[in-house]
Amino acid sequence: MTLPEIQELPETPERPAIAAATPASETARAAEAAEAQAPRRLRVLHETCYDYDAPVELAHHLGMLRPRHTPLQQVLEWQLSVTPQPDVAPAAPGEPDDPDGLLRAGDERVLVTPGVQQSLDPWGNHRVGFSHSRVHDRLVVSSSFVADIAPLPRLQPEASPAWEVVAERLDYRPGAGFEPAVEFTLGSLYAPREASLARFGAEVFRPGVPLLAGALAMMHLIHRRFEYRPLATSVNTRAPEALAQRQGVCQDFAHVMIGAMRSLGLAARYVSGYLLTQPPPGQPRLVGADASHAWVAVWCPLHGWVALDPTNAVPAGLDHVTLAWGRDYADVAPLRGVIRGGGRAVPCVGVTVMPME
Repeated sequence: MTLPEIQELPETPERPAIAAATPASETARAAEAAEAQAPRRLRVLHETCYDYDAPVELAHHLGMLRPRHTPLQQVLEWQLSVTPQPDVAPAAPGEPDDPDGLLRAGDERVLVTPGVQQSLDPWGNHRVGFSHSRVHDRLVVSSSFVADIAPLPRLQPEASPAWEVVAERLDYRPGAGFEPAVEFTLGSLYAPREASLARFGAEVFRPGVPLLAGALAMMHLIHRRFEYRPLATSVNTRAPEALAQRQGVCQDFAHVMIGAMRSLGLAARYVSGYLLTQPPPGQPRLVGADASHAWVAVWCPLHGWVALDPTNAVPAGLDHVTLAWGRDYADVAPLRGVIRGGGRAVPCVGVTVMPME
C-alpha cells in the first residue's frame, strides 16, 4: 500500500531583508572588514510540531537537521529530540552502536533520541531517519546546536577569471580539474537550465565579466528586482515561475540565482541554514522570530565555493549558519515523510538563533 506523503516543511522565513543592495566594490570592502572580526558563537533551536486531526498508524520520516562542519563553521554540540520515541531496531550481535563513526565527528558532542538513525547523503550532509509503528496523534522534533562561525575571507571579485572561460572548462572534460563542481552546472527540479533564466543571467554576465564580479552583480540584481512576499509562492514553486512573478521568499531567490547561473554553464548549489536577524535599535530580540533560510554557493576557481545571499544582498558571513547543501531545496528539506492516517497535518515551526556571549 502506498502511503500518502505529508507536507514538506517550506523555507518561508518571515523576515524582511536585512541589508540594502550595495555595489560589488562595497561588498568586497565589507568582506575585507569582516575578516578582522572575531568568530561568533551562535546557538540554534529548531522545533517542528505536527498536531494531527486523526490518529497516525504508521510513519517514516527523513530529516536534514544536523549542521555541517565547514572551513568557516565549527559545530560544538548537536542534540535531536523526537517525541514520541521512534521505533528502536535491535542491533545485530557484536554490531557497534555507531559503525560509521557518525557520532564522533571531531570534538562535536552528539546526543539523539534512541531510534534515530544517521547516515550521509552523496554531498556529505548528515541525514536522520526514524519511524513510528505505534499510533500517535502528535509529533515533535526538536534540534538544537552550538556553532562557531569564522569571518568570511577577503573576496577579490575582479581577480577571478572571465565567466565564459570558467563555463567552457565546466563543460565536462576528463582531467580538467573541475569535476567536483560540474554536477552543479546541471539542471534540477527547482533550478533547471532554461532560456528565460539564461536571458536574466545575461543582464549581468556580459562578455568578459569576471565570474565572481558577475555573481555579486546577480545577487544585487535579484535583491533589487524581486519583492519579498512570504505567501506569493509555495514550497513547490520552480525558478522559472518565481522569475516570472518577481516575488517570493529566500527559497525562490536562491533557485532563480542558481537556475540563471546554471543556464549560462556555471556551477551553483543550494544552501539551507539559518540567519541571525538583528532587531531594530532599542528593541528586544523576538524569540522564535527567526526561521529557516536559504542562499547560494557559487563555484569560482580562485575562491572555491563562495556563499552569497540574494535575499539580503550580502555574502554569507557571521550571521549565516550552514545546515546542508545540494542541487536545490528537494535535496535538503528539513523534514519530510510518509504517513498512514493523520488526516490534515500542518506543521508548526519555530526557530531561534541566539548569539552566545
